[in-house]
Amino acid sequence: MSDYRDVNRANWDERVPAHVASPSYHVEQFLADPSYLSGVVRFDVPRLGAISGLRGVHLQCHIGTDTVSLARLGARMSGLDFSAPAVEHGQSLADRLGLSMDFHVADVYDAVDVLGAASYDFVYTGIGALCWLPDIQRWAHVVAGLLKPGGRLFVREGHPMLWSLDAGAQHPEVRYPYFETAEAIVVDEGGTYVETEVDFDSTVTHEWNHGLAEIITALQQAGLVFDSLTEHDSAPWNALPGLMTEDGAGEWRLTENPDRLAATYTLRAHKPS
Repeated sequence: MSDYRDVNRANWDERVPAHVASPSYHVEQFLADPSYLSGVVRFDVPRLGAISGLRGVHLQCHIGTDTVSLARLGARMSGLDFSAPAVEHGQSLADRLGLSMDFHVADVYDAVDVLGAASYDFVYTGIGALCWLPDIQRWAHVVAGLLKPGGRLFVREGHPMLWSLDAGAQHPEVRYPYFETAEAIVVDEGGTYVETEVDFDSTVTHEWNHGLAEIITALQQAGLVFDSLTEHDSAPWNALPGLMTEDGAGEWRLTENPDRLAATYTLRAHKPS
């Protein structure tokens, strides 16, 4: 496999069963509690604004837990991901919950062709999505193409400052680029970010970092208006094992001096009417 998408897709296809079975994704809680929301979406409810009745699309939606959470807030949601097993689970979960949603298997760069231009009131992108894309400007044009005039973009993502750190080192150090590079960051690691005893065969991934200014500038060049950027000292996973403490609401921050690390950010923009 030479194409980065084939390499990454093989890795993500393997992760799906482990993630569905993991308590970290709370699938059983979604089924048991009609009001349950994913921790990622719950964290950003104060920043999302009113989405009830709006047509939204979640790009790189994985197994759909954030997507169905947005639907539970009243949005008419679509989900798109390049992993067929992930999309199959997302659609199955939505059906079991009685939610009218549509999921699509496609590369994010093909989203406009698959979903239709100017079809959505908002585009949502969640944690751990942008690092799989080699070209942030191309992504920004996809977002702009999907949005109706007046539509908005909502992103919560790992901070490029965090992505530049080697989380596996005894003392985390800056190892990876902060800015987008032509060459991928090639990683070969077993396992995944949830606890599992599954042994994976496809362990290689190709990833890219994107600086905040690169992301904002790309959106502006695609014709969107930048609205706000909020940086957070927490992340919804244990990003630096041994150095972070969970706060009880599913957010992890540095145990000592949490103000020294921007772990995630929330970004909002909109397409002019």
